[in-house]
Amino acid sequence: ELGVERRFVPESCPRAVRPGDFVRYHYLGAFPDGTRFDSSYDRGSTFNVFVGKGQLIAGMDQALVGMCVNERRFVKIPPDLAYGSEGVPGVIPPNAVLHFDVLLIDLWNLEDEVQVQTYFKPEKCPRTVQVSDFVRYHYNGTFLDGTLFDSSHNRMRTYDTYVGIGWLIPGMDQGLLGMCVGEKRIITIPPFLAYGEDGDGKEIPGQASLVFDVVLLDLHNPKDGIVIENQLVPESCERRSQTGDFLRYHYNGTLLDGTLFDSSYSRNRTYDTYVGKGYVIAGMDEGLLGVCTGEKRRIIIPPHLGYGEEGRGKIPGSAVLVFDIHVVDFHNPSDSVSITVHYKPSNCTVLSKKGDYLKYHYNASLLDGTLLDSTHSLGKTYNIVLGSGQVVLGMDMGLQDMCVGERRTVVIPPHLGYGEDGVEGEVPGSAVLVFDIELLELVSGLPEGYMFVWNGEVSPNLFEEIDQNHDGEVLLEEFSEYIQTQVETGKGKLAPGFDFEKIVKNMFTNQDRDGNGKVTAEEFKLKDQEAKEEHDEL
Repeated sequence: ELGVERRFVPESCPRAVRPGDFVRYHYLGAFPDGTRFDSSYDRGSTFNVFVGKGQLIAGMDQALVGMCVNERRFVKIPPDLAYGSEGVPGVIPPNAVLHFDVLLIDLWNLEDEVQVQTYFKPEKCPRTVQVSDFVRYHYNGTFLDGTLFDSSHNRMRTYDTYVGIGWLIPGMDQGLLGMCVGEKRIITIPPFLAYGEDGDGKEIPGQASLVFDVVLLDLHNPKDGIVIENQLVPESCERRSQTGDFLRYHYNGTLLDGTLFDSSYSRNRTYDTYVGKGYVIAGMDEGLLGVCTGEKRRIIIPPHLGYGEEGRGKIPGSAVLVFDIHVVDFHNPSDSVSITVHYKPSNCTVLSKKGDYLKYHYNASLLDGTLLDSTHSLGKTYNIVLGSGQVVLGMDMGLQDMCVGERRTVVIPPHLGYGEDGVEGEVPGSAVLVFDIELLELVSGLPEGYMFVWNGEVSPNLFEEIDQNHDGEVLLEEFSEYIQTQVETGKGKLAPGFDFEKIVKNMFTNQDRDGNGKVTAEEFKLKDQEAKEEHDEL
């Protein structure tokens, strides 16, 4: 009788051999005395055959039925189920009992299809693999008995390919369909949907079933555009970005599987760029249009609008990119100062002008509300001469035509503020500035070009009055003392907001035409006596 001893049975046996199945197995063939007559191991290849179709001796056809992959059986076959009374000349003598030590390696049927077993699926699956999609995935490739023949993990590089257009073996083309990014599945492929009778000529033998443990990392289609997901849009959005605007924004850049490849937050500095001008990848150029200051949005960019097949740095080739951005501010190089008046007194008759001395309070912030500075916290006003260059140009413009008690908000673009460099440690480069201002005091300045004016008639003997010792020469000390007396007695007025000594020295230097430190009667002239090209003087 046929004898079958199951020497090893694997814990998992999802499928057993049935008549009509195709099997691949190794064996040792020996006579009862232990003499070996054949071995597949010696040939270095499995024995491949259909079961139950008369391609084997009857005893082996029966003994293989019910076996699992990786099962080992010891089979005793009597002559009438082997080679009978004739034997095999030179190999098997007549009426020989045969012993076979069999290890089943592979098992499939012509009616098999690709088998898919998903063992992890993300909660969110907005999109699945379709025909003509391009995918990036990692895999371990094994035979049915668990032997590893290939792994993308070992190469530390994903396998990147189109699906459903013949770039893959048919079974993998089918097995990847319907996958989500992040999904993990086992794809089992019969040989007629893999490498068939010949194998791949390398690692995969002919008629081998293949098992791929796959994790999908990336997915896109060449027809894809960018995808924008709005996460936070401010209630107040007076302006949206347009082509040519300059943006400052923070971002986290990840791959579709969540792998972080870059972050502006880690550098503690915004990314600053023009939009729609080709300074950034095409997908980002498009995704940054139409944003508000303070807006947060997610921009998903396919590789043909990102870094393409080659990738860049930590970004692999053909990778879909996900940017979570937060717009801090934006402006256009053509922008001017924006003024919004919140309060203006009813008796607003005197308006600030160039040369006026102003005292005001302010809160300074960025467009996103970040406070930069405040005179209130210092407990004192900020004092300037308007139009004298003591503040940034945008503030000089924003303080024009203001009356005492007025409150206004002045928005200053960077080209009228602190420019591309900003102020280290205080104002970021290319930042739009917002000043909330209250004017507290205004001292009218002098007409443009004047540092000193008379409040009454000018003495016809002015030089003699200044020349106190009547030696025909006026020194700086005499000149300074005379001007101070005129101011103190109300006969004259100096330009407000400037240092007295500096103004007087400047006036004296302008009169001292030969630069010898003395002013003579011939050198001394009043403002209306000066030629237009001369310096501003008395």
